[in-house]
Amino acid sequence: MRTPTKLTAAMFACCALLGSTVVSASATAATAATAVSCSDTALPVSGPDGPTTVHGRFCLPASTTPDAVQLLVHGGTYNSAYWDIPEEPERNSYQRDMAAHGYATFAMDQLGAGRSGKPLSPQLLLPAAAKAVHEVVGHLRAGHVGGHAFGKVVLVGHSVGSGVVAAEAATYHDVDAVILSGMTHLPAVPVLALGVLFGLQPAFAEPRFLGSDLLYFTTKPGSREWLFYHRENADPGVIAADEATKDQVSVPGMGTVALFGIVLPVTKGIDVPVFQAVGENDVLFCGVLALRDCSTAEKLRAQEAPYYGPGARLSTYVLPGAGHSLALHRNAAAYREATRTWLSGELGLAPEGYHPIG
Repeated sequence: MRTPTKLTAAMFACCALLGSTVVSASATAATAATAVSCSDTALPVSGPDGPTTVHGRFCLPASTTPDAVQLLVHGGTYNSAYWDIPEEPERNSYQRDMAAHGYATFAMDQLGAGRSGKPLSPQLLLPAAAKAVHEVVGHLRAGHVGGHAFGKVVLVGHSVGSGVVAAEAATYHDVDAVILSGMTHLPAVPVLALGVLFGLQPAFAEPRFLGSDLLYFTTKPGSREWLFYHRENADPGVIAADEATKDQVSVPGMGTVALFGIVLPVTKGIDVPVFQAVGENDVLFCGVLALRDCSTAEKLRAQEAPYYGPGARLSTYVLPGAGHSLALHRNAAAYREATRTWLSGELGLAPEGYHPIG
């Protein structure tokens, strides 16, 4: 039986339309891939035991350099890979997504982690960590990264990095806005205690950290999943990449950050706008044991607002179904979009060189 002429023509038309859609989607993906430019650099800073360097990854739209940059500060047992995770980076990388949407970022390895200098762990306390971030802010404003002197710098922290960011902003008053993620002012102490007891070990126990002193710690193999993720909303490939790129943290430093950068209200001294984001299912900083209801942004703000001054003009955000490391969950795109909406609305930082992903 022969196919009627009109039906055959319609089938060819549909195939042509589908083919053009595939080509268009491929072209868009290729455009997005080429729209992002990333490079690594090392910057001189003052370490607690003398001059040292901070390594960082700089990402921006390939066609332009915005006048504002986000300085990204990772949490404990992480390094800058938290912001540019190698598993499906086109979907999971905070930095590459921001660049594709027209925003510049510089993700630094904190002292003691990644390719930055590694002072003795007892010396790496909160003041030293905050001072290193302050000096990186100076480098960004002076044009020492990418040859562009940034007019505005937004500090972005995660977890322990949020405590360092809060202390830096409250001490040096040298940034235009602050984004804190993966923290509230009342940690779930019993969960943290269990995390330390069953989730951490001396870093030198693993070959990649041979040479680290006794008070640098990292997570035990397999523990990051229950510490940092809400499993129902996590990609096993991302968790594996997280494990592969994990790092060490100074235990004395983490203690001083937790006490003076998170629990005590150093955030009262921040006099620029603040955006605070958490995962709804963050077992370290949300829930009954943390005396924090993270079910909605409104409830979170009501509980956290007393820890800020009027200059912070606190805004809050809760990523549904996410655990502690909210930037690495399946729906993290919503968190990144909320961040961009806040940057645009609060600071007027519109995207530059925008290239749509799809």
